[in-house]
Amino acid sequence: MTGKTHVRYLIITILFAVSCFSYGDRVALSIAGTAIAKDILLDPVRMGYLFSGFSWAYVLGQLPSGALLDRFGSKMVYGIGIVVWSVCALLTGFATAFATIFVLRLIAGFAQAPVFPGNGRIVASWFPANERGRASAIFNSSQYFALMIFGPILGWIAHSAGWRSCFWFMGGLGFVLAAIWVKNIYDVQSHPRIQAAEVAYIEQGGGLVHVKASVLTWAAVKQLLSHRMLVGIYLGQYCITTLTWFFLTWFPVYLAQARHLSIMKVGFAAALPALCGGTGGILGGVASDRLLRAGYSLSFARKAPIMAGMLLSVTMIGCNYAPAQAVMLFLMSLSFFGKGFGSLGWTVIADTSPKGMVGLNGALFNLIGNLAGITTPIIIGYLVKKTGSFDDVLIFVGATALCAIVSYGPIAGEIKRLDFAVPEGVRT
Repeated sequence: MTGKTHVRYLIITILFAVSCFSYGDRVALSIAGTAIAKDILLDPVRMGYLFSGFSWAYVLGQLPSGALLDRFGSKMVYGIGIVVWSVCALLTGFATAFATIFVLRLIAGFAQAPVFPGNGRIVASWFPANERGRASAIFNSSQYFALMIFGPILGWIAHSAGWRSCFWFMGGLGFVLAAIWVKNIYDVQSHPRIQAAEVAYIEQGGGLVHVKASVLTWAAVKQLLSHRMLVGIYLGQYCITTLTWFFLTWFPVYLAQARHLSIMKVGFAAALPALCGGTGGILGGVASDRLLRAGYSLSFARKAPIMAGMLLSVTMIGCNYAPAQAVMLFLMSLSFFGKGFGSLGWTVIADTSPKGMVGLNGALFNLIGNLAGITTPIIIGYLVKKTGSFDDVLIFVGATALCAIVSYGPIAGEIKRLDFAVPEGVRT
């Protein structure tokens, strides 16, 4: 019995909304990318570097943000981040040079570093184990729904009012969400709307209600990196994030350049695969939780959707042999669905993190995964410039989905909660 309150549902709704906004901020650059390239004269390689600018700082900010989350809490660290990246969005709308936009993307990337480690930390605290897959899938599906929601909106804004208006719109929206965040996000026991019965239900189900802070030390990082299971999970996230960054950055450009769609049509065409990805993301979490409740092991319940989803993602390579736009959109939608269905990495992190190190482990997981945010746009930029087409790009991205299966399979091995001895310098 969960008691009279269901505050955790409000919490996951806010995480979903803010995460959508976070990805929407990234989508804005890709939707406006063709117009920006014409305005400030960018070739594919420079465009690739501009797309990657966000990720350089996003990756570097992961470990510090994880430590800050564990020490000062998600409400403060995450909330400050929302305000900072909203200011960067507003200023991007006034930028006139490559260097200015690149620097603003760097700052925005650092400000968004706490988002997914914060999400993982909040879900680990607010949800029992048998609801964690769905909860993690909901916030993780934001990457797909962001493209579905913001793609058409930003495409219409860019077409009607110019690319700069896209960033002014996102900046203004950010301040609204920051106010909602401050008013509604609390720790489990201190939330003003929660009742004791819901706290007990969360705690008895494995929610990390009472876990206190740790501090960042290299001994703690080394201990996490020394475990084979975590290394497999980290590598798997790198492969899956390669797919994410293709869809977030070069996919709209692919639609515009390889498929010759207008900027308005790009936003709407990108929405269908995004809808399929979001649907797949939620269904993957639901399927995983059902397998767990049916008595299957934690490893099987988490790995089976991941591997099935990654196999579906490989279908994007078929777009190289599909001249019809409808067939291309079908294959991309199927691939996007599979990518969403298999994106259970944050659920696995919530299941496996040592107590007191959820934020740090999530940050390290996100750091390694989002190295793909640096490498993917640049690699694709060079492939497009060298070949003049996207054929090799789709083969490259599809192949990384197969690598994710290897990473979560034989490399990671059994999925289980780790019980590390606390390294010297780490307090709980």
